[in-house]
Amino acid sequence: MKRLRNPRTGIAQGDVEIFADYKDDGPMWTGSGERERRKSIKFDQTFAQPPAVQVSISLWDMDTSAAIRAELVTENVTEAGFDIVFRTWHDSRVARLRAAWMAIGDLPFDNDWDVY
Repeated sequence: MKRLRNPRTGIAQGDVEIFADYKDDGPMWTGSGERERRKSIKFDQTFAQPPAVQVSISLWDMDTSAAIRAELVTENVTEAGFDIVFRTWHDSRVARLRAAWMAIGDLPFDNDWDVY
């Protein structure tokens, strides 16, 4: 995790393979209808509260014989991590997908104290 000059703000980032269904004829590559894949991400260090998380596609290998339909979102964001969720539907065929992510938020600070 990167710590900004302000010691209370941190940035964590990564790039992960979500799936590679072309290798074993998985459902994203051979299926149809609504399909979903999730990848849980754990931060190296916890944030003080859930951070803002941005995800983007860093590798997209799609069949172009049908319309390309896809959604990439984050869910279940906590101080310790989050889920990357990829969805597709109808006759779209996805061979593989990799996603880049960045989390920015407050870090625990030595002088913090809780009166409750």
